[in-house]
Amino acid sequence: MPSSNRSVRAIAIQGERGSNSHMAVLEMLGEVEIVPCSVSAEVVRAVLHGEVDGAVLPIENSLHGSVAEHYDLLLENPIRIDRESLLRIRHNLMVVPGVRLEEVRSVLSHPVALSQCRRYLAALEGAHALPFYDTAGSVKHIMAEGLRDTAGVAPALAAKVYGAEILVAGIEDHVENYTRFHLLHRADAPRPEGLAPPDKLSVAFAIQHRPGTLVAALQQLAEAGVDLTKIESRPVPGKPWEYVFYVDFRFADAASADAALLALKRECSMVKELGRYAAA
Repeated sequence: MPSSNRSVRAIAIQGERGSNSHMAVLEMLGEVEIVPCSVSAEVVRAVLHGEVDGAVLPIENSLHGSVAEHYDLLLENPIRIDRESLLRIRHNLMVVPGVRLEEVRSVLSHPVALSQCRRYLAALEGAHALPFYDTAGSVKHIMAEGLRDTAGVAPALAAKVYGAEILVAGIEDHVENYTRFHLLHRADAPRPEGLAPPDKLSVAFAIQHRPGTLVAALQQLAEAGVDLTKIESRPVPGKPWEYVFYVDFRFADAASADAALLALKRECSMVKELGRYAAA
């Protein structure tokens, strides 16, 4: 890891400054150095190579579902979840200052953000939505190019970072829109100080490809007395119709968490603990 005398911690995110990931970092860690990355694999590489102290990546949205790529990265790389947070997602229509709504002909944003604002965008006469690589990136682009016929959809922080004007706030279709983020560190890094005691564990496991094995694995968790809160499956590359399962469970103490993992190992061909942390 980078030397401890760095005055400002460096945290990698996928996307630009002003994005929801940036807002999640602020919520969890306060003001730190943000290292934007174009793709999530680049975020993980930066952590593994010691170029940053850690990373914050989204894992699940309450409307859009899980971020499958990030489950794969957790399994494939020696990284660890140390914290989670829930961020209320609000989408805002932003423009170059002074632009009027009737001047807007194109609306740029990440496809997921656009899909969460379908009703508003469908009612926006004379304008069409276009996918862009990032929410905050769309605002950065509009401001850098001085585009007066184009708007971006992004969190409010993007307006502050790039000097844009929020023309219409809260254009999302659903108010109850939240994204769960993970704070990640290298697996061999010391656990950061000041974190709340863990009561939640994320684990990946694989089972033999025969009837009843998944039920047997889940039964082991039930008998260990932990509270299963989520299960997700991802296909195993090169092995059609075989899957790696990801589960989150709540536990009362470290002993019960250890017992649950030991029980899983009796039924599974592979078990990887992804992190223990305090539930958000």
